[in-house]
Amino acid sequence: MNPKDYEVHDRRFRTLIQPNAFLEKLDGGSMWAEGVVYFPAGDFLVWSDIPRNRMMRWAPGMGVGVFRANSNFSNGNTRDRQGRMVSCEHGTRRVTRTEHDGSIVVVASHYEGRSLNSPNDVIVHSDGSVWFSDPDYGILSDYEGYRADSEIGACNVYRVSPDTGKVELAANGFVKPNGLAFSPDESKLYIADSGASHVEDGPHHIRVFDVGTNGRLSNDRVFVDIEPGIPDGLRLDEFGNVWTSAEDGVHCYSPKGELLGKILISEPVANLTFGGLHRNRLFIAASTSLYSLYVGVRGAAT
Repeated sequence: MNPKDYEVHDRRFRTLIQPNAFLEKLDGGSMWAEGVVYFPAGDFLVWSDIPRNRMMRWAPGMGVGVFRANSNFSNGNTRDRQGRMVSCEHGTRRVTRTEHDGSIVVVASHYEGRSLNSPNDVIVHSDGSVWFSDPDYGILSDYEGYRADSEIGACNVYRVSPDTGKVELAANGFVKPNGLAFSPDESKLYIADSGASHVEDGPHHIRVFDVGTNGRLSNDRVFVDIEPGIPDGLRLDEFGNVWTSAEDGVHCYSPKGELLGKILISEPVANLTFGGLHRNRLFIAASTSLYSLYVGVRGAAT
């Protein structure tokens, strides 16, 4: 790994990187790359190019192609425990699931009878519940969705009950809730607030909550402030370290919030995920480009 591609802030970071690996650029044709998700069953990656209203696909030996030409301005994507893709759509203001036969099922579109703002990022708990953030980025303009007023009047994080399908309020008090991820044992939930993107002196931190029975959250606290830039997408590795997007690349923090190191990228990073057949390949969506890098640790099992 080229020393210019990373910064070591704690010697523990050296065990998490692969010194003989290199940062590889897989594609450079996006307007705003987001929502990377890896599918081990087919060994391929899907990501969102939000302003172009499409999803892209990359596979080893096959390169890049269009996965879905009209994605309803999709943003965050994830994979559920059955291997199906769950997506956040700005254009339709909903969360959807793509079945194995290609049909699309609506997971969430309203909260207490009011339209959601523009679901942004999504994860799935082992109990089948779907968790997603709902900032207003997709309704602020026609660039990555359709301009509209918020019917809810707030930007929250929601949980979809696996038993009833009801959309429940999970956490509030955010300016722009964004990326979210569970710890490996699902006892903690990390949520980025990227409010500084549109609000002067707004938050640019990651909050962490304890997860109780039936998805009840408690003990809300700030995990880390991100400098430079803002946090967007984030993922955890098998040891509970937090890998998060930032303006200068990917930052890695210990479970205690200690900065271990950085992977430096020449473009602001929006999202990332662990993939590859051994979950040791980090895929990074950074502005116009998609990058990958083999690391010395596996992503948390999902």
